[in-house]
Amino acid sequence: MLAEGTLGGRVALVTGGGTGLGRAMAIELGRLGARVAVAGRRSEPLEEVARELGEGLAVPCDVRDPEAVAAAFEAAERELGPVTTLVNNAAGNFLVRAEDLSPNGWRAVLGIVLDGTFFCSRELGRRAIERGGGGQIVNVVATYAWTGGPGTVHSAAAKAGVVNLTRTLAVEWAPHGIRVNAIAPGPIDTPQTRERLWPTEEIRAAVLAKVPLRRFGREDEVANACAFLVSDYAGYVTGEVLTLDGGAWLEKGMFGLGPAPGS
Repeated sequence: MLAEGTLGGRVALVTGGGTGLGRAMAIELGRLGARVAVAGRRSEPLEEVARELGEGLAVPCDVRDPEAVAAAFEAAERELGPVTTLVNNAAGNFLVRAEDLSPNGWRAVLGIVLDGTFFCSRELGRRAIERGGGGQIVNVVATYAWTGGPGTVHSAAAKAGVVNLTRTLAVEWAPHGIRVNAIAPGPIDTPQTRERLWPTEEIRAAVLAKVPLRRFGREDEVANACAFLVSDYAGYVTGEVLTLDGGAWLEKGMFGLGPAPGS
């Protein structure tokens, strides 16, 4: 855990910052001294996070709309100062077979994940370059961006695009001192995931059996990884994708661990 004050002087904008991982990352950045704006489409959870931050700011924004993104940055900079740090966490996803996925469903997820990440990143990049450079971006992706994700073809394709976007912008904006990285969380245990993804002990055990570390991740672990990547401790890190999934995405093959001890 980084020390309080580590991010003093930073101004961060966290998209999808009203709930879940976005909220956890926003709270941690605030604890470390950054002034934080949280953006999203639902104002109530944003306001709750802003109150929890103390000096936080809630900014309603649909990241699919570049004009709304520009307005969100304007609002954040008017209240908090020049945005130095961006966390692209806004996402959309739902389980569906590829043959059943509607054009609107495809466009909605790609619009939020891929278009939104680009529009927000471009906004920070333009402003940072105009000011003389410097800044940090962290994009939230998923390991199925490179392993494939049956049932999530829209999200997997969009996240794969974000991985490439991360690496491309890391090189393109390096001369301006803008670092661009990504984090790829695996199965993180939250009230929402317990309800939607592993609602029974049988399903929960089956998911855990695929994780070499034999446990779920925690929201604070994702928040800590994000904080590290935007901090000066990662000042020589750019274009990286940091995976936090307990080794779940690794191919175990014939060397699979088998049942957990005591199971």
